[in-house]
This record gives sequence, structure tokens and C-alpha cells, in this order.
Amino acid sequence: MRRDPLSINPAGSEFPLILGRDVSGVIMESGLDVSFFKPGDKVWAAIPPWKQGTLGEFVVASANEVSHKPKGLSHIQAAALPYVALTAWSALVNTAGLKKDNCKGKRILILGGSGGVGTFTIQLTKAWGAHVTTTCSQDAFSFVKDLGADHAIDYKTPHVEQQLKTLDLFDLILDNVGGDTEKWALSLLRPWSGATYVTLITPLMLNMDRLGVPDGMLRSGVTVGTKVLKHLRNGVHYRWGFFAPSGPSLDEIVALVDEGKIRPVVDQVFSFSEVPEAFQKLEGGHARGKIVIDGIGSGK
Repeated sequence: MRRDPLSINPAGSEFPLILGRDVSGVIMESGLDVSFFKPGDKVWAAIPPWKQGTLGEFVVASANEVSHKPKGLSHIQAAALPYVALTAWSALVNTAGLKKDNCKGKRILILGGSGGVGTFTIQLTKAWGAHVTTTCSQDAFSFVKDLGADHAIDYKTPHVEQQLKTLDLFDLILDNVGGDTEKWALSLLRPWSGATYVTLITPLMLNMDRLGVPDGMLRSGVTVGTKVLKHLRNGVHYRWGFFAPSGPSLDEIVALVDEGKIRPVVDQVFSFSEVPEAFQKLEGGHARGKIVIDGIGSGK
């Protein structure tokens, strides 16, 4: 509906649908009103879902969605960051109100810390002075601690929630896992202190697929509203987090990358001809960091 709300395009023009959200590349052309970017600039971005994706030779993006790529990163490395970085940034900064000035000393729990969003969140919150606990598989302990995590707990162990309850209460929880975690995770927050639980696993898309856009959004609104009020009575804030494209936010992330406080985590690089294999790996889960498609073939 967002792509063609008035049904102007001819029938069938939606396909082939180009996938991909992250991009790191070179500007070929820019609009007449664009002054901050020019052809030849090396940039990175994460484009919104209503635009055609980045697994193509060219992609069109708005100037406010684009940022100059960190100079110290190759395109392969840079392509691993924008989408997960902006998803985490939106959840932590826009939704939970976290920022550099108020993060120092906060206790933060990241449920699912070895994936793309988790690895970025660990680095960002540690750069801002937080104490970070994360859940992951035991064989990823050294990996997440190398990124800055202070404490790691194996999510595969029975009663992982009981292990977490033995720790001091948290000021912020970012949930990348979903499922039954909502049933017990909010009890780990420090009540009546502004503590916030943000989940990235929401039923919004599922509801819209099942019920249609209007009814799906209405059902989702009722669901989140009910949960917000329920948990507010217990002294904690409940929120849903979503990806939000933002060039200015990427500019701030560039500064952190240039300072060496955040680095990309690339699980595996595939060539363009291996895109089906890349999606099979993604579907299998358990990637540490991001899966990147090398559309240029040079790896640079």
C-alpha cells in the first residue's frame, strides 16, 4: 500500500521484488536539491521497506537516509552495519530514551546478543558506559565479551530466567528473541525507576498479513496499549521497537566507528551469484553478526 497507494502502476509491476536493506556504495547521480552529497561520494545507508532493495546494481535513496561511509571501513565491512545499527539506535535512543549522557552506569540486558542487532547494541552501550549482560550460546561467550559484554549467560541452559533473577535488576532490556521471554523478562527490571523493556519481536506484520492493513494495525495498537498499561501498573515501561531509516543517526554512528568504539561484525561474505545460499544461511539462524553480499566482486 505504501509503494502504490493509488494503484497507479500497472498490474504485476511489484515483481520482481528486489530484496536487501543495507547498502554501502558510491553515489552515481544526485538530485538538484541535494547539496551535501555529490557523485563519487562513498556512502552507506539502510533504506526503508517500502523502497526497492539493495541487492541490485543501483538503488534510489533520499538524502536524509544516506550518510558518508566511515573512512576506515571497506564497503564489505560498512554494509554490515546500517540496518542493525539503525534498528538498535531506534529502539534504544528513540524508543527507550537512552543516550550518551544518561547511559553511564546503567545495567542493560540484551536477550540474543550474538546476532547483528545484539553485537551492535553491546558495543554501543559499552561505549556509553553501561554494564552489559547478554544471553547467547556458550560457544559465543568469548565472542560477546570481546565486544564488551560484562556478563554472558547461556540461553540453552534450563531455567535461564532463574539464572538472570540471581543478578541485580536491570534498567533496560532489549529483546531480540521474543517468544516466551516476555512472560518473565519484565520481572528483571528495577520497578518505579523508569526501567524499560523494548522488544523488536512484534506481531505487527503478522497481524497485517492475517487481517489486512487497517484491522492489523488496529489489533496491534490494542495489543501494545494493553501491555503498556498492564506493565506500567507494575512500575516498568513496555515498548515495541522498530527500524527507522536516518542519515543523521548514521552520522553519529560514523563518529563512534572512527573512534574505534564500534566495529562491524561479519559472519560470512557471499558473492552475488550466491544470494540464494546466503538467504538459506540467514534462515537457519545462529549467525554471529551479519551476512554480507559482495555485489562488486572486489571485496573492497
